[in-house]
Amino acid sequence: MSVRIALRLMAVVLLSTAVTTAARAADNVKVAIGQIDAWANQAPTLGMKAGIFQKHGIVLETFGTQGAGETLQAVIAGSADIGIGIGTAGAMRAFARGAPVRAIAAAFVGVGDQYWYVPTNSPLQRLTDATGKQTFAYSTNGSTSHVIALGFVRELGVKAKPTATGGPPSTLTMTMTGQIDIGWAVVPFGLAELQDGKIRVVARGPDVPTLRNQTVRVQVVNANALKERKDVMIRFMRGYREALDWMYASPLAAKYYAETIKLPESLVVMQRDQYNPKDALSPDRLSDLDQVMADAVEMKFLDAPLSKAQLGELFQIPPPGQ
Repeated sequence: MSVRIALRLMAVVLLSTAVTTAARAADNVKVAIGQIDAWANQAPTLGMKAGIFQKHGIVLETFGTQGAGETLQAVIAGSADIGIGIGTAGAMRAFARGAPVRAIAAAFVGVGDQYWYVPTNSPLQRLTDATGKQTFAYSTNGSTSHVIALGFVRELGVKAKPTATGGPPSTLTMTMTGQIDIGWAVVPFGLAELQDGKIRVVARGPDVPTLRNQTVRVQVVNANALKERKDVMIRFMRGYREALDWMYASPLAAKYYAETIKLPESLVVMQRDQYNPKDALSPDRLSDLDQVMADAVEMKFLDAPLSKAQLGELFQIPPPGQ
């Protein structure tokens, strides 16, 4: 064997060893995502596509659910390490009942990314026009859309019956076929139908005044996973913060997202800037938690507000730079 051939073989062996070592070094994290196509929930998906989490020695295994209730159950059961897009009140309720969940990040402040709609030929002009014989949608129990729906009833006097319909695609089908009177969606889902005149908006999340400045969603982690793999979860949050920054700085983020959801890039940029301002997605912004708990008690999500000690135990957000 010549020296050149021997060196080439050695290089192949070394490269193969390096790749294998790198693969073994990467930690796998299972992530359940309610409304997986929503922009506000894209940091894990887009961050993986951009190679950001991999830089932090993490490979994410992501899967979608029908909403926050289903996502939360996956985290409680341990089939997911992290859950994305959990209603804050729902997370508090699970924690108060002893479920092994902790909040590892804030997810969204306000409710400006969710809206309620009817087919264009519906006689309803506003959500408040609906009667007690009609229905309006939310995703799953404990989700942000559920909290908003209950807020519509409580604060706006809506008489229609809140009804769980799952994610936006199934809800659109049910609404357009008359199985439910008023559908719900989270942007950018339905914006194409809105532009084409197939649906009309009859209410938006911010119509509920008390929800406008609340941290309405959080990212949760299985408490056992956090305890046993704390370093991994800290690295996840490093990647998560970096992915969020990249989503608002790089044109590739809008391009990748537009390709995934099959919408024009211009529409993606519009919904990002108008409905999903970066500040609303800050993982460190915990806002108006006292009102979150007051609403949760009124809606019977909680028996009583969490104590300061309980809040300190529930919210375990790694500081930036950790």
